[in-house]
Amino acid sequence: MDDNLYLINRITWQREKGRGAKNNWKNSMEDIWFGVKNKNNYYFDVDAVKQKRKVLATYKENGNPKGWEETAEGNFRLTYPSNFWDDISIPYWSMPENTEHPTQKPEKLIAKLILASCRTEGIVLDPFLGSGTTSVVAKKLGRQYVGIEMNEEYCCLAEKRLSMCDEDKSVQGYSGGVFWERNTLNLQIKENKKQAQK
Repeated sequence: MDDNLYLINRITWQREKGRGAKNNWKNSMEDIWFGVKNKNNYYFDVDAVKQKRKVLATYKENGNPKGWEETAEGNFRLTYPSNFWDDISIPYWSMPENTEHPTQKPEKLIAKLILASCRTEGIVLDPFLGSGTTSVVAKKLGRQYVGIEMNEEYCCLAEKRLSMCDEDKSVQGYSGGVFWERNTLNLQIKENKKQAQK
């Protein structure tokens, strides 16, 4: 990376899974390195990766919400993303995206990276595709994609997932054009119904 890219930022993803270690701290973080070829000219769409968060301190100015929205489901604000991601769960057995791959990445994680860094007409490359999450999310988000994987079993799994996403383009934790904080599935379902009625 030092030889070919400019390091712009380090993202720390707090993943929730595993029981932990008896003789050490549980490893629950992974780093994502954000690097670019030209540090003066690169694509980053911050509006595509805003997060919808509950507002606890409802500050008002002249009786009106300042920087947040009052709804029947609660008070929310759209926030700019930070480089600490604590809103993404590892795919559990009950989630539709879950596979047998031992280090599968969540669709929501990949969706943030693609939406922020790849234009709609762009191409997403994953040289270590695994179970196909990157290609699946790229397809769901309307991007072209190239995936490379040596393990034949994982290739078959990726192909199966790609054919299934024609019917289901949803990404857990992403709806209404925003990323929702963890544990807001019921609110996302309501938002999706509202969008469908428009």
